[in-house]
Amino acid sequence: MKNWLQKFMRGRYGVDQLSNFMVVISVTLILASILTSYTILNTAGLVVLGLGYFRIFSRDINKRYSENQRFMKSFQPIKNKVLRFKNKAKNSKDFKYFKCPNCGQKLRVPRKKGRVDIKCPKCKTSFVRRT
Repeated sequence: MKNWLQKFMRGRYGVDQLSNFMVVISVTLILASILTSYTILNTAGLVVLGLGYFRIFSRDINKRYSENQRFMKSFQPIKNKVLRFKNKAKNSKDFKYFKCPNCGQKLRVPRKKGRVDIKCPKCKTSFVRRT
């Protein structure tokens, strides 16, 4: 059984970030169609799932690779924003975040230090804030 699957997948593109994303989106759409009873969501979910599996079993490796690179390039800013928000939420107990009034650089200062003089490392502007 294992050899059959290895032989079948030889020369095919396989799973990447875009196909994983497509499968997650399709499952989400199908679950939403179950909860809301909109059949269009079910159809859309099945279409996206089919496209995801088409990408996985495709033999045109270069085209699938370039599609994945374009996806990763467009998805990276969203991923960075989510990670920054998550990191900021995780550290909100210990640190307070400020923006430099001159250049807009985000600065992290320890909490519970009272009034502190903050110096921006980018533009060297100094300003006083309460933490």
